[in-house]
Order: sequence, then structure tokens, then C-alpha cells
Amino acid sequence: MSKKGQKDEIRVGLIGLGTVGGGVVRVLRDNAEVIRRRLGVPLRLVKAADRDASRAKALGLPAETFTTKADELLSDGSIDIVIELIGGYDPAERYLTEAMRGGKCVVTANKALLATAGERLFEAADRHGVEIGFEASVGGGIPIIRALKEGLAANRIEGLSGIINGTSNYILTQMTESGADFNEALSQAQRAGYAEADPTFDVDGIDSAHKLAILATLAFGTPVDVKEIYTEGIRSLDAADIAYARELGYRVKLLAIAKMTGELLELRVHPTMVPSDELIAEVEGVDNAIFIVGDAVGETLFSGKGAGQLPTASAVVSDLIDIGRNLVRGAVGRVAPTGYRPESRRALRVRPMAEIESVYYLRFQAYDKPGVLSKISGVLGRHGISIASVIQKSRALGAAVPLIMRTHRAAERQIRQALAEIDAGQDVAGRTVLIRIEGEEDGDAAAA
Repeated sequence: MSKKGQKDEIRVGLIGLGTVGGGVVRVLRDNAEVIRRRLGVPLRLVKAADRDASRAKALGLPAETFTTKADELLSDGSIDIVIELIGGYDPAERYLTEAMRGGKCVVTANKALLATAGERLFEAADRHGVEIGFEASVGGGIPIIRALKEGLAANRIEGLSGIINGTSNYILTQMTESGADFNEALSQAQRAGYAEADPTFDVDGIDSAHKLAILATLAFGTPVDVKEIYTEGIRSLDAADIAYARELGYRVKLLAIAKMTGELLELRVHPTMVPSDELIAEVEGVDNAIFIVGDAVGETLFSGKGAGQLPTASAVVSDLIDIGRNLVRGAVGRVAPTGYRPESRRALRVRPMAEIESVYYLRFQAYDKPGVLSKISGVLGRHGISIASVIQKSRALGAAVPLIMRTHRAAERQIRQALAEIDAGQDVAGRTVLIRIEGEEDGDAAAA
């Protein structure tokens, strides 16, 4: 300790030396001096745990710094902050809980755990008087967590939407630029190292839903149950619809959306058409972007590398520095884990998906014969759905051809009821394709 009773250094323990863990070791080593200058004292990795000893050797960690047993690290009373980078649910939650019970602050990038067990972890941090940092859980190197907790703290957040899964964005970029179908674009992503062998969490929207749960918790000061997030992935997207979207002046993105509508909170993840001239539409490849609207600040956009070893490690180390500053100054707990004091958080009711309103792109495989268009339009009209534009892409008398409609704003329930009736009839072949459109108040803004 220093003469003033302050810490002479911040001692860190790391569990997990995989891709991100290795990046953390590199950043702490390569940027040690600039970190010391920002923090005021050295930030030192004193213990690292991993089941694979070869990882420590490859990173050049001294033998006395490495252990294969995480419990050795957790029981070390000299460690100030524990980083958990193993992912998954168990033993990750146990490690974090034990560390906090022992008076240690913790840092994690584990979005799946935070989305499902975040409330338990936040409560444990408050109960034990420690801090939990999770900047790396959403958006990789984009400082979106701290922005919501501190930078935008003066605002009532009205809504947010984001591209928060780089794998899906890469696949959609390939489908848009090269005309590739989903399976071909997925294979490209896997060959490039952007998609896992089992891409389920990414392409089915689960990863985005986990991250949205975290963002909505911070933005609206409410506990969020990830099971209440409507989640739809990109597997069923057809290259033809990507091309039609581009022709109509849109790009298709997998968006995570949270917004207040009256007293209800909308939470949804699904493929979305956004106008091509919107900034978020220009986010390509594996990059992420989060668009936030605050009542005072207005519209803000955060974008950058949403994944990768060093961008994610940057976010982890930023948490270490932030917590380290509070430890040095004796100000632990200065900012609550969610940015809201625990006693001031309130439960919000989630708006059922059937009640949300949107503009819709619809593609029917309609039989090319007299009266079909009027029948389809009539069914939509009976369900209160107004048509903004109609495009018939080709003619083939008696055969099924693409018929594209863009609606004015309508409720999801109305759309679903109308499509069920149309798809059950004799005028279309197969199931109608539906893609929601965001970024417009009504269906008139895009090019016909």
C-alpha cells in the first residue's frame, strides 16, 4: 500500500486463455505503460487458469503465473479482480459468484450467462460490495455498455436497435453483394473463420437476443427475461428477397430492437429491411452498430468491430481500468451494475409480438390468372391492411410468379391472420414471405 493508504497496484486473475483471454494477456503486456499512466498504478496479471497448459506456454506466461485449477485463483486473497472468459453457464456462474463472495470484483464477456443469470450476478455484486464489469459482452470493442450506464445517463432512452451479431451481418452482406444463397454465404463465413461449425446461436438470432436482453436492462432500468424476446433468425431468407429489397431501396439486416411504446416495452430480433440511405444499412461484414435514441441527446450511432480477439480484449481491459480506478480511490460501487440503483429499477411489461405495428414486405407466389390480385388485396383489406405498392415481377399465365407488396403500417396480428387465410387458399403456391420494414413511419417512403 502507498503512504496514503491507496493501492500500489491492481492485481488481476484470469480464468480462460482462449482467443479473448490470449488477447487480454497481450493488451495488458503491450500497453502496460499507457494503462499505468491512465490508472495511476500498475495493472498486473498475477495468475491465469486454464485446463490447457500449452496456451500459457504459447503466450509466454511465467510458470508461477499459471495454474490448471481455477479454485487456486479464486482462493488467492491478494487478487483484486477476477476475469471470467470461459463462456457457458456452469462453472462460469459459480466462479463469478465465488469470486464476489470472496470480496473480489469481477469482469466477464459472457453474454449468454448475463442474459439468463444477470439478475443473480448483479444482486451478488451489490450484496458483497464489489463491482461487475461486462463491457465486452455486447459489441466487442464498441463502448456501448459504458455509454448506456454513464454517457447517456441524463437521458430517458426511447429506443435502440442494432446489428449485434457479426456472423449474421457477414452472411447478409455476402447475400446482398454477390447474390449468394444462405447456405453458400454461411459456408463462406465458416471458411473465413467468422462462423462456428455449429452456427445455431448466430444465425437463429439467439446470440442477438442475449445481447438485446443486456442492452434493454441497461437502457430501460428493468429486469429482462430473454424468453420474452421475440426471436427470428436468417436461415429462411431467400436470395431473391435480398435482391428485391435492394431494388426497392432497402438492405436486409438482422436487427435487435427495443423500444418503449406507451408503458409497454417492445423486445424483438428478426430480419429487417432498412432504407439503404440509413447509416445502419451501410454497416457491412462482421462489424456491429447500435442506434440509440434518447430524449435529450436525440439520435446516436455506435459502430465498430463487434468481435475479434483484440477488440474484445480492449473492452475487457477497459473494465479492469474502470474498476481499478474505483479500487484505487476507494469508490467501489460508484456506478450500479445496471446504471440504475437497485431500489429504483422497475419491472416493465413486454408488448406481445401480435400487438407490434410495422410496415411489411410481402412476397406471394401468386398464380398468374385473372382476379388473383384482387382476391389477395381483398383479404388484406378485410383485415385492415392497406397496400402501399405492388410489383409483379414477371408473367407466366397459369403458373406461380412473384407478387411483391409493401404495406402501410399494420399490426402483426392483422398481418398473420390475413396471410394464414391467403396461404390456405388456392391463389398462391407455398407460404408467403414476410419481412418487417423499419425506419419509416409508413409505407410511402421507399422507392417503388
